[in-house]
Amino acid sequence: MVESEALPVNTTPDGDRKTLILTGASRGIGHATVKRFSTAGWRVITCSRQPFPDDCPWDAGPDDHIVVDLASSEDTHKAIAQMREKLKAQGSRLHALVNNAAISPKKPGGARLNTLETAEEDWKAVFQINFFAPVMLARGLMNELVAAKGAVVNVTSIAGSRVHPFAGAAYSTSKAALASLTREMAADFGPFGVRVNSISPGEIETSILSPGTEKLVAQIPQRRLGQPEEVAKAIYFLCTEQSSYVTGAELHINGGQHV
Repeated sequence: MVESEALPVNTTPDGDRKTLILTGASRGIGHATVKRFSTAGWRVITCSRQPFPDDCPWDAGPDDHIVVDLASSEDTHKAIAQMREKLKAQGSRLHALVNNAAISPKKPGGARLNTLETAEEDWKAVFQINFFAPVMLARGLMNELVAAKGAVVNVTSIAGSRVHPFAGAAYSTSKAALASLTREMAADFGPFGVRVNSISPGEIETSILSPGTEKLVAQIPQRRLGQPEEVAKAIYFLCTEQSSYVTGAELHINGGQHV
């Protein structure tokens, strides 16, 4: 018997290009994720608070960028409508949704805000962006995810499981809630053929590292900070057929820091 030819990972059985929607795409892990998927031939619809930068070389980048303030429930719903409209050209199918956008308010100088110091409005803004927006997006794009038997990846954090020296209380608890939400979503979305997982990065070397982060390297078994590209590769794995029987999982990407 002659085996059928393997399909490229960037296409569907009928030859269409696969599509990713990514929030928080403008820097760090988000930017590296755009590069990873774009290099593999995926169409990437990016979302951030800023307009599409002129110096980014992504194919159709400006046309596939949505400016959205995820701190606003109303703006998020408007963005979902825009996303669904953009997906219509490809049969209203969404192969992957990556909820990467997050905020972590700081004191002047970058010091962490604890539970006693975080203002009520900061708690609400953090949870709206870091927790409520991911479930709003997944629910709002449910039909498109189901049509593609797609995948959702929520970006949590090592700070969600311990008191972190830099990440504030609101950020940490929102990430812990997002990890729990991932399990709930996996149970609810699974019967429809949609997988939901999360990644939990540790100390990743980006342009927005908190002062003193380098001192944590001694606590990491691999004795180095992670690279955004290493996180992007893990996200890619969870969005492809290589992880077809993985759902409800949280993948730790921290060089062994959690041990």
